[in-house]
Amino acid sequence: MNASSTDHSTAGLSNQARNLQWLLGNLVEEVPGVRSVAVISSDGLLLCSSEADVEGPAPAAPAGPDRPGPGKSSGDLATVVSGLASLTDGAARLMEAGRVKQSMVAMDNGCLFVMAISDGSLLGVHATPECDMSVVAYHMALFVGRAGHVLTPELRSELSQARGTGLPDESEH
Repeated sequence: MNASSTDHSTAGLSNQARNLQWLLGNLVEEVPGVRSVAVISSDGLLLCSSEADVEGPAPAAPAGPDRPGPGKSSGDLATVVSGLASLTDGAARLMEAGRVKQSMVAMDNGCLFVMAISDGSLLGVHATPECDMSVVAYHMALFVGRAGHVLTPELRSELSQARGTGLPDESEH
């Protein structure tokens, strides 16, 4: 089992925001092989993220600006997820295949999963190459089912504002 790296207060955030962050941290903690996860807005902005950590479990936190070190990888994950989603959406339009529900890329040293949440929001997961892809996809679908109705425009705005105010991210210890 993994543990997510966040040990910061979510004071000032709504119950829905804390629940979403807990669900995200739980995804990292409970799914073997998951390295990092991120929720990305429809305009490609990182809303919240969590990364695997060997030090111990903790809930996810809103993304923060200008984080040094490993936290940068959450922003990188958001960028890659947003770009891949744009590419697959374009391919789906070109092929008249309808809406893209999920994408998976298997690489030599990792796997990337992207799943639509709601209103264009995305869940991105970076996992080890040894992960069980069906287990990761299953848990992502559970997350989307639980979080999809909660990720309202108001909550996305709250998470975006929290990110802008510099609330701590999972990478700060």
